[in-house]
Amino acid sequence: MRGGSGRDQQGGGDRSAVTVTRNTLRQQIAEALCDEILAGRLPADRHVTVKEIAEQYGVSATPVREALVDLAAQGLVDMEHHRGFQVHSFTLDDFRHMVEARALIVDGIFQYGTEHLLRGATARAFASVRRRAEEAERASKAGDLDILIGYDLRFWRELASLAGNPYISDFLHRMRMQCWAFAVPYLRQEPDLKGRLWSGHRTLIEAVERRDPAAAQRLIAEYDDHSLRFLKKLMQGD
Repeated sequence: MRGGSGRDQQGGGDRSAVTVTRNTLRQQIAEALCDEILAGRLPADRHVTVKEIAEQYGVSATPVREALVDLAAQGLVDMEHHRGFQVHSFTLDDFRHMVEARALIVDGIFQYGTEHLLRGATARAFASVRRRAEEAERASKAGDLDILIGYDLRFWRELASLAGNPYISDFLHRMRMQCWAFAVPYLRQEPDLKGRLWSGHRTLIEAVERRDPAAAQRLIAEYDDHSLRFLKKLMQGD
């Protein structure tokens, strides 16, 4: 990202181009910091400053501050008065509430059946969701957490987007990122996750293709139950 600072501070030229560059840089920094949180490299309660992040990525302070504010809006960091920012610390109760919230959203998606999902999806979009499902299932069964998180987030975002409502897709994506942020530190303590993570992505998309909302809802209920039980066991050291 080095070189962004110079573009940000240039005086003349096309102001719209400068704005686009800064907004793109802001998004890139937000995504990079989100990746750091989900990878466990920015752990809960870690304090970060705009200066620290700006120096790390070789950019000016403005897009960094904006990126951190964006992450605060997503619930991943907290703004501290006169102290910068702190990576948010989630509790098991938070996780339960997030799972409940995401379940309500997904139930809402399937409430009217699967026809509206299939009707609103192009063949290309649905094929993309299916590919995400297959990759997520493969990573889950292999216990490859880093690959799983990426494909899982893309799978659910693309699946939700088939409903045609960006507010639903954005809210579900936010809940899923927060769930992963909570789970990652406990999952990374496990020496072997092979076969222990939920891997029903492909089965779920097949239920949608069969126009079987009841089966889809059963799978999601099983997934939520598995998530809560598994994380509780890890927290208890079982």
